[in-house]
Amino acid sequence: MPGKSVLALAMLTAVAVAQTNTPAPAAKTKLAGEFFKNVQVLKEVPVDQFIPTMQFIGASLGVDCDFCHVERAFDKDDKREKQIARKMMLMMFAINKENFDGHREVTCNSCHRGATKPMAIPAVMSSEAKSGNDESAPVVDVGTNLPAANDLVSKYVQALGGADAINKISSRVEKGKASGFGDQPSAIELYTKAPEKRISFMHMPAGDSVTAYNGKEGWTGPAGKPGKDMRSSELDAASMDADLQFAVHIPQRFPDLKVIRDESVSGRPAYVIRGSREKFPPVELYFDHQTGLLVRMVRYAETAVGLLPTQLDYADYRDLDGVKTPYRWTISRPTGSFTIQVDQAQQNVPIDDQKFTRPSEPPQKPGN
Repeated sequence: MPGKSVLALAMLTAVAVAQTNTPAPAAKTKLAGEFFKNVQVLKEVPVDQFIPTMQFIGASLGVDCDFCHVERAFDKDDKREKQIARKMMLMMFAINKENFDGHREVTCNSCHRGATKPMAIPAVMSSEAKSGNDESAPVVDVGTNLPAANDLVSKYVQALGGADAINKISSRVEKGKASGFGDQPSAIELYTKAPEKRISFMHMPAGDSVTAYNGKEGWTGPAGKPGKDMRSSELDAASMDADLQFAVHIPQRFPDLKVIRDESVSGRPAYVIRGSREKFPPVELYFDHQTGLLVRMVRYAETAVGLLPTQLDYADYRDLDGVKTPYRWTISRPTGSFTIQVDQAQQNVPIDDQKFTRPSEPPQKPGN
């Protein structure tokens, strides 16, 4: 592959410039070719997978949008990298079709691993070099001594305080700090209310940033503004985060639960359960051997070229009204990570439903 190749392939469709901010809801799934300008390879991709696809490519090559695209003119074809990206993407699709029966086995990351140019020559062995397989890749334990998935979930529920105590939670208000967005942590407030409503306000120097989900729709953006619609994968993730009884609901959310391996998290052994369901990629849940608590969750967003991961690490569990709750969690994506540390938390306090109502668009001023 040419030097600056593959990221181009990811950005390749960034070739498209949105004609509107968000697609209008419709019975029929809108396709990227109908929504973005100058899409040539990913025309048939659902529009809500398009931006995650660009993110997957950028992460695979370790680059930003402007590697392939002209800033503020994503539809232009001025950059050679975009042309190469299109060719690379077509090549990747062909490899999977002709060699793996159409299954997505080869992705941008298979060759690039965070570099614009794949390494064609094996590295020499040194004290810094890794030997054998990539140590960051989890090794599947196919032994017969792994516990049953349902037993691990039951242990988790009991470790939190039991189903009865969990089911009594009707709301939660958390206040703390979010770090990873700049030199100084930002104050953050989170409001969660059953069933499945959650909104966070991050107080940043440039103004408040809001992430919200009300059980039907989700949005992100400045406080007091309608914000950007969440995509299907984001809505799926938001519904889990907003579920105050998530631990109890795991078997219902994931009809197919299977223990797939034993892995270390922060130096402690953990069992990994894969939860599968229809329409969405699987979710991986990591349970500490000793405490039984959930210490990590890995979720995936479907894209045209591969699964885009988001990892959540939970820590600092404390008792809150008889239920253990993580007071710290770190959200990591290929593009970066940030941590939320809760300082104050209250449960079963009144929260007005109006807090989860999406702001409306301001009325248009009549033309002169």
